[in-house]
Amino acid sequence: MKYSRLTKEQFEELHQEFINFLATQSITADEWHNLKQNKPELAETELDVFSDLIWEGVLNKTEYLEHISPQHMYLFHLGEDNMQAIVLNLKNDVDITTEEGYQWLREHLMDDKVEFFQADKAYGDDKNLDKFRMIQQGAVITKGDLYRYFDKLLNG
Repeated sequence: MKYSRLTKEQFEELHQEFINFLATQSITADEWHNLKQNKPELAETELDVFSDLIWEGVLNKTEYLEHISPQHMYLFHLGEDNMQAIVLNLKNDVDITTEEGYQWLREHLMDDKVEFFQADKAYGDDKNLDKFRMIQQGAVITKGDLYRYFDKLLNG
């Protein structure tokens, strides 16, 4: 398995897609129930393959990731050949994960207590695996509004 198995909730949400996946494997509902009962290891393999297919599709479409912690904001644009990062670092104890802290940041963007860094990073051998690892470490997929805002602020 390349990524991680989907959660029970994710499988429930993707119930119809999973049925379609089983159909492409020529597995009927009866055969699936039989597989779960009599060959659970084979059923587990099917769940893993489906999970990887879903992750691969999601990661192929992912263009922006964000990871926000109390004093840091990591914003990533995931380009074709590399990723661009904008990092915001607070040099005080304001927690930007709270509404009050985020409001403070909005009002003090150009304050000495706010540092900005930019960097480009090449992908490893597997671009989607790099994206997945970032998600596992706490990044979330976004539409890129914050990235574009700070990119325009910093680069005009």
